[in-house]
Amino acid sequence: MKFTLKVWRQPARDKPGRFETHEVSDVSPDTSFLEMLDILNNRLEGESKSPIVFDSDCREGICGACSIVINGRAHGDGEGTTTCQLYMRNFKDGETLVLEPFRARAFPVLKDLVVDRSAFDRIIQAGGYVSVNTGAPQDANALPVPKVNADLAMDAAQCIGCGACVAACKNASAMLFVGAKVSHLALLPQGAVERERRVLSMIEQMEAEGFGNCTNEYECEAQCPKQISVSNIARLNREFYRAKARE
Repeated sequence: MKFTLKVWRQPARDKPGRFETHEVSDVSPDTSFLEMLDILNNRLEGESKSPIVFDSDCREGICGACSIVINGRAHGDGEGTTTCQLYMRNFKDGETLVLEPFRARAFPVLKDLVVDRSAFDRIIQAGGYVSVNTGAPQDANALPVPKVNADLAMDAAQCIGCGACVAACKNASAMLFVGAKVSHLALLPQGAVERERRVLSMIEQMEAEGFGNCTNEYECEAQCPKQISVSNIARLNREFYRAKARE
């Protein structure tokens, strides 16, 4: 297979960027998207040219580091998948692919296709955890949890913090990310003790980081590789109103 890549190249966050065109050929349909970039980078390095900088870690759809916008869609045109899980057979032979970093003020470009997503880390540090001393491990049935709550908490906990929701949203909102993190703790008894402080602190930090507001257009859910439901945004709002009422 053969592809034309229009790749965003930016040497640093304070430097201007531009698109650069590259051709890749003899690509196996079973090659993953990141492996295809590896092949291109090997060729560029062999020509004494600067390789394309992109982020990856697990390459198993777990870490969420492979944050690339492909043809205008975060992680590419695939349902419930990360960039590293895309294979070149998902594209047409001879297709032109436009590769960009996630675009959001809160995610400044570090270099080429890599953005700084530490804003998510600071939101978690603001309250996305359980700080009470829970003591020694207890028996599984010591803290009964309704099946519905356990399932919803597990669904929300699948969020890998990749930022696709932010990249897909026209407002660069982080509500789906924060909603998932607040939900999976608020639904469980271990997280209920700090639920009010948690939601107020995390939303305050989210706003301080410069993320936009949610206007309920559901792009975030459509592009989320773990298909986190927007119902978590509704739960986030309920948790917030509840906490504000108790202040």
